[in-house]
Amino acid sequence: MPTETETQVVVAGAGPTGLTLAYELALAGVQTLVLEKLPRRVDQVKGGGVQPRTAELLENRGLLEPLLKRATPREQVGGHFATLPVPLDCTPWNTRHPYPVAISQGEIEGVLEERATAAGARVLRGTAVTGVEQDDDGVLVTTDGGTDADAARVRARYLVACDGGHSTVRKLLGVPFPGRPGTHQAVLADIHLSAVSALVPRQLGHMSTLTRQGGGYWAMLAPLGGDRYRITFGRAGEADTSRDTPVGPEEITTALRAVYGPETTLGAVDNASRFTDATRQVENYRVGRVLFAGDAAHIHPPLGGQGLNLGMQDAFNLGWKLAAVLQDRAPSDLLDSYHAERHPVGAQVLHHTSAQRVLADPNPGEDVAALRDIVTDLLRLPDTNRHVAGLMSGLSLRYDLPGDHPLTGGRVPDADLVTEGGPVRLSALLATGHAVLLDLGGIVPAGLRLPPRVDLVRATSAEDLGATALLIRPDGYAGWATDGAPGPGADLSDVIAECLGGARDGAVA
Repeated sequence: MPTETETQVVVAGAGPTGLTLAYELALAGVQTLVLEKLPRRVDQVKGGGVQPRTAELLENRGLLEPLLKRATPREQVGGHFATLPVPLDCTPWNTRHPYPVAISQGEIEGVLEERATAAGARVLRGTAVTGVEQDDDGVLVTTDGGTDADAARVRARYLVACDGGHSTVRKLLGVPFPGRPGTHQAVLADIHLSAVSALVPRQLGHMSTLTRQGGGYWAMLAPLGGDRYRITFGRAGEADTSRDTPVGPEEITTALRAVYGPETTLGAVDNASRFTDATRQVENYRVGRVLFAGDAAHIHPPLGGQGLNLGMQDAFNLGWKLAAVLQDRAPSDLLDSYHAERHPVGAQVLHHTSAQRVLADPNPGEDVAALRDIVTDLLRLPDTNRHVAGLMSGLSLRYDLPGDHPLTGGRVPDADLVTEGGPVRLSALLATGHAVLLDLGGIVPAGLRLPPRVDLVRATSAEDLGATALLIRPDGYAGWATDGAPGPGADLSDVIAECLGGARDGAVA
């Protein structure tokens, strides 16, 4: 009989979403096991970029600095919408990180895995999930054993599927993945060029400067330093090839020469794969004791640098909630709020990437070309640009939380504070993964009874944060705020507990 081991959470998939979640759970003291079918991390550029809101969340945990050290030098320019030639300006959103960070997915995974394992998570590679059974008490995950016999059968209280668009967990459970199939196929490859023409971009800048067409092909070529490049290309009207068909050097060479001229010579291929612009989303992010995050929950056209960021933000939302349930600080119903908050966000991304797919058509008809001109003009208007910049960066995201205060549900910018211990940035207060009750007006009563993993910080700020006191959830969003005295201490304790999913008087269902 296969060996059976136990853990609190199994995370299927060691991509950016799974490793972010593993770090969040381990930081909270949750026993976490990550199962990854690949024997080793693949050093792919792939997603290739961190959006401003994701950068803020990473900085809240002290994870941004090591990533910036590994980032690819990039022109300080905003992101894009549908590759249109108007940079998106995030500065009106009061962020310290108004520009996307160019960094390969492999580097992101390396930093996250290092931090997650240092915090106590285990990552088993070369271990594929082959079976999933759940009951009222937990989930039994069967694997092929990989190189670790202890992983043959794993009993956990919860399983989180972060195993990509072709999720094995989703298929084993028979969970539908409704949506639209892809309309065209493209190739993504990390390559080296031994010679380049004048048409090859020399600097990583705005997406509109990296796109070209020629010889029936469209391509985006991004310089990564030295002779390294990331190329994405496709050909209009060409029959789709099986996704599993290897991408050979000849196929890449043909596209390079068509778009960038015969002087452009392929030196080597690090990795290459095919993808489509399919659009799909699971109907519920929670199925009993199994939850879905990242591409296992949603896929969409790869436009605007959304996928990697959407998945990592799923993990930041889910991590603290799952930890609270496992540690009996909140009832299991709190996990339903993960679906309630994140499913609409995923649906919104599917919606606007579908619009971008039309606008970014490399061979637009007359009507689409006219629409591109109109939308380009609109993006040059400050109000329109601000709206779309907030949408694409994630900075405008608000959760529909109870409460009338205008800050409730929104992100809390990284302000400079002065505490009794000296100056500190708000982001540093969230490094532990705790919630923070920030008292800016000296109105929180002394001796207030606080739930576990909530830190009371009394501070002042030269900036107007818009409230005299506010509760910042572990994922950096305001769960509660007030402009005046909060009322009796006992009532405030109950309000804080409820904002974090707990019940009054500490009772847990």
